[in-house]
Amino acid sequence: MLAPVEKLMNHKSILILTLGFLSMALLHPVRSEAQWDKTAEQVPNLDSLPDSTKDLQTLIDQRNGSVELTEKFYRISRPLLVDLGKHGSASITSEVGSTLIMTGSGPAIFVKGNHTGTASPKSFSAKTWNERMPILSGFEILGGHPEADGIRLEQTVGAALKQMSIRWCHHGIHLAVRNRNVIVSDCHLYENSGVGLYLDDVNLHQINVSNSHISYNRKGGVVVRDGNVRNLQVTGCDIEGNMPDDTTATRTANIWIDVSGSQDDKSKSIAEIAITGNTIQHAANYGGDNGKTVAPGGANIRLSGKESYPINSVTISGNVLSDTSTLIDVSHSHDVTITGNTFFAPMPNNLVVKDSQRVVVSSNTFNPRQFVRPGIIQFVNSNDCILANSTLFHLATERGGVQLSQCSGCLLTGLLITDCGSGIRLDHTENTTIANCRVSGTSEDSFDVLVDQSNHRISFTGNSFSGFTIISDQSKRNP
Repeated sequence: MLAPVEKLMNHKSILILTLGFLSMALLHPVRSEAQWDKTAEQVPNLDSLPDSTKDLQTLIDQRNGSVELTEKFYRISRPLLVDLGKHGSASITSEVGSTLIMTGSGPAIFVKGNHTGTASPKSFSAKTWNERMPILSGFEILGGHPEADGIRLEQTVGAALKQMSIRWCHHGIHLAVRNRNVIVSDCHLYENSGVGLYLDDVNLHQINVSNSHISYNRKGGVVVRDGNVRNLQVTGCDIEGNMPDDTTATRTANIWIDVSGSQDDKSKSIAEIAITGNTIQHAANYGGDNGKTVAPGGANIRLSGKESYPINSVTISGNVLSDTSTLIDVSHSHDVTITGNTFFAPMPNNLVVKDSQRVVVSSNTFNPRQFVRPGIIQFVNSNDCILANSTLFHLATERGGVQLSQCSGCLLTGLLITDCGSGIRLDHTENTTIANCRVSGTSEDSFDVLVDQSNHRISFTGNSFSGFTIISDQSKRNP
């Protein structure tokens, strides 16, 4: 059953799609002709599409879960259930690029398996093997209800979602309960009101996300929240604009790994993540307008760990990152490698690391490009971290382009800091080495390095400072 029109008013795209169905009931709300033309172009004869839910569900059941969609457009009003316990291996595919329009709440397609084990062959039952590798491929899902999701997976093994387009839904792909060995590839998860790809308190090891566009999903692009997750790989994707497109403050991110809401539950933990070779950005700053603030607080990559079980074993490499409040935000995380990335147009932060240990940041470039941006790199209350072999150019901050506060055992080495508002600043930091760094071209009334008496046991070797330096003798001695 369709939701009342008033509940759809904050879902512009969904409202446009749904108006065609409501018009059959003689409801005629005001609508933009341009918007209506866009929808009519997408779905010809929108008003006259029959409800195909019953026929499609019957087809799935009669053909043991293996169906090829042959019509261009189908309208459904409740989830299509693919019961792997009943059908065994299953697939829904299309060679003609069919579109499913979901006008009810819940997922357009719900794939339900029965796997209760791990990825080890010893944990598989014969029944589980018969359910292996459900395939969804080659068609589009459009949401026509504010609570419509695209696809939901529960207790599946080897699910392959490929060449899919999911738009105007709540969540695009929703993984829940338990899954193993999921592949998401060559997909377009675009303009959904919730999350593009949502790992929702799921027990999931082994998931590969590749060669996909994940964009304009208001509550995050790839979001992992709680659960027990290992071996997540995100590679070769374009991930952008996955947060509010206005001045709404947010904590979400293009990629958000989050266990911060389960502080006292050690069973909920996330580790072993690779984020490689992606372009990740938002629209917050790219236009160059210093007064433009879009999605304040958002991030490109956000690791939100917890003290009881920090996020650990994460590699972030070879990405191009830009245009969010903070390009990478790391908290309560251990053993994180951030290497070979390109950072530009932050507002205000390139990188923030808090309450973390053994975070290695090396061989990156930090350059706001044509924009005037602070571009701060900040470590707070973190131990045994490395910032090395990187270039920092034209960072417009007078408080320190590189800032360490309440840190211990850190190493800054091989940094080229040029034409920045200021250089390196340490505060209440100890047992730290600054070596082989070159700072030049800082503002005349600012500093190359500022290490006051709040710091202890700070070592300097092989550096080149051409501007103003403040290095307290007390900072070099034991307290």
